[in-house]
Amino acid sequence: MSEICHKLHQLFLSIPKLGFPFEGSTIPQNGIYVLFENGEIAHNANRIVRVGTHTGNNQLRSRLNQHFIAENKDRSIFRKNIGRAILNREQDDFLGQWEIDLTTRESKTKHAGTIDLEKLQKTEKRVTEYIQSNFRFVTFSVAGKTDRLHWESKLISTVSLCGECHPSVNWLGLHSPKERIRESGFWLVNELYKQTLSESEYDALESMILRMT
Repeated sequence: MSEICHKLHQLFLSIPKLGFPFEGSTIPQNGIYVLFENGEIAHNANRIVRVGTHTGNNQLRSRLNQHFIAENKDRSIFRKNIGRAILNREQDDFLGQWEIDLTTRESKTKHAGTIDLEKLQKTEKRVTEYIQSNFRFVTFSVAGKTDRLHWESKLISTVSLCGECHPSVNWLGLHSPKERIRESGFWLVNELYKQTLSESEYDALESMILRMT
């Protein structure tokens, strides 16, 4: 997989990267995003550390806003994982509260008075600062949900199975309480180590992306 992964990194290197602040109009309404993190290198390029998409129609821009801007860990597993690593690195007991999902009214009522809301807000801001300062990304358009999920899974598996894609010794993810994040060097736990891109699939992906640039 190293050869195809090398070509993937070079392909994405040829696409202009975006970072915060980014202009929403430059991002397709439907598609896939590929994240790169400062200090992480593979294949003589910034190492891919996360691949993601969205399930709802026309929601790619919204999804990236949830990661980079909206301070709500329960709407972005990426934000939640960054916060987990920061808190675990510092052996902060607030990690237990950070794990609580407050999305539903029932959960908010159940945990009312037990969540340190000031610490929650402070941690959300730390996560925002880290993400906005350390991540850049590329996107490419994929219209259909089934196709998006297909390419997302293939990309994740291809990079996670690459023998040359390793986290640096200073990578924040090494402090994650999630073993799959620590071992994979990826800011996610799903779709790792599954079916990789074949040569023909890579060629199809490359053609699709280059037609858009």
